[in-house]
Amino acid sequence: MNVKYPYLPESKKFLYVSEDNPFMQAAKETARVLSTDKMQSTGAVVVKDNKILGRGANQVLLKHPKLQEFHRKGFCPRKALKIKSGTKYWMCLGCSTNKDHAESQAIDDAKNKGNDTTGADLYLWGHWWCCKPCWDNIIAAGIGNTYLLEGSERLFNAESKDNVIGRQFN
Repeated sequence: MNVKYPYLPESKKFLYVSEDNPFMQAAKETARVLSTDKMQSTGAVVVKDNKILGRGANQVLLKHPKLQEFHRKGFCPRKALKIKSGTKYWMCLGCSTNKDHAESQAIDDAKNKGNDTTGADLYLWGHWWCCKPCWDNIIAAGIGNTYLLEGSERLFNAESKDNVIGRQFN
């Protein structure tokens, strides 16, 4: 597969699984239930020895539904300033900061439960790549493989005409 990711560490790669994979289904359900970003809902699970160690979903700081809707309809300082994806999340309360991304949330959840994440895998649903801070967290946690949904580069990429962003649970 020849996908041009906005960021990918030299030593890392993504692996892909179908939507019927039970851990990808768990990541999707985590996004549906726990994400506070209803436009780009993202969920992740950390898995080791066929057991889910931690779950996480992206979180936004905007809690009021009307402000969330305003953000969904296009008011985003990062977008207005054409800020590169994966950077400067602090500029917009409607965008999740990297510590509030699904990957980081799942890793923190696993560790807070006393689980060793070394050698675990991470399944990410709702996005098609990981930003540098999330990759840094994945690597620091000793996570081996990072799995995305097959076709995620089309489904969850805003630049793709086939994307399902904002309609991913319909």
